[in-house]
Amino acid sequence: MSDPARNEPSHQSAALPPGEDRAVLRWVGVGLAAAIIAWFFGIFEAYGPQRLQSTLGILVSAWNPETDYEHGFLFPVIISGLLIYRWKDLRAAAGKGDPLGLVPLVIGAVLFAAAYRVIQWRVAVVALPFVVWGAVWFLWGRKVAKITVFPLFFFLLSIPLPNFQQATVPLQILSTHLAQWGATLCGVETYVQGTSIYSAHENWEPLSIAGGCSGIRSLMALLMISAAWAYIAKVSLWKKTLLFFAAIPVAIIGNALRLTSIFVIAEYGNSEWARTTWHDWSGLLLFYPFSLALLLGFHSLLEGGWPWGRNRRTVRKVVVARPTTPNS
Repeated sequence: MSDPARNEPSHQSAALPPGEDRAVLRWVGVGLAAAIIAWFFGIFEAYGPQRLQSTLGILVSAWNPETDYEHGFLFPVIISGLLIYRWKDLRAAAGKGDPLGLVPLVIGAVLFAAAYRVIQWRVAVVALPFVVWGAVWFLWGRKVAKITVFPLFFFLLSIPLPNFQQATVPLQILSTHLAQWGATLCGVETYVQGTSIYSAHENWEPLSIAGGCSGIRSLMALLMISAAWAYIAKVSLWKKTLLFFAAIPVAIIGNALRLTSIFVIAEYGNSEWARTTWHDWSGLLLFYPFSLALLLGFHSLLEGGWPWGRNRRTVRKVVVARPTTPNS
């Protein structure tokens, strides 16, 4: 007779399949890396007055009108959007971890330690993309690292540069003369003293081109937009580069148009409304629609047609090139 004990199912726990075992270890690594990054960059206080601010804390506090970086809060949103945009590619590219990911991770750690030593929070912010990118490379491999390199290092554009406001001086002068030229084309007679524009017939009080009106704020925001735009554009690398740097002349032209509109409304309409309400809202209602339209036009010029018509043109070329089979 057979022993009943031999027929009883074993209560010993079965080992996980190799694939599932690796997946569990990977997600443990993800959780550990996320906790370490959150601690050192989001909680660990080492900067600011009395060194009571974390790296991300002082960065967020620097996104203010004084630094012309109010648009900094859009960077996490745009980065998330870029990663979601490439989500299918990321899933397809995910593979074994690559030890080479330790190289950028170590670079980031060294930068963070150096930043703490010299109390330079901007260097610590620079370390963040290196650490995150190195962790991604180490956990998911080189293909995923290649896809995520731009979205992660795009974060560097969110760092306000020290003494950057000094760049507003030449921009103020340029904006003043462009706005005067534009006003003249519209029949508004003006004259310039420094960075102030006066009505030749004293129809309105002098308008000063302050640092915020120089266009530096709009330029930095437009560079952020053009960088993300160039990344998703289906063009070659050199065309992406042109599309990114096109934001500079586009921002200057757009800001000149905005300032010109203020002078024209002050001359032919209500000067008080022009210097207050329209001054505050013209960036949103005029500058950005006009500048984005110019970027779209330049992008279309680089592609040889509207960007959304690219697939249609490709399909048409394939259909025309398809050989025909004679009827038997």
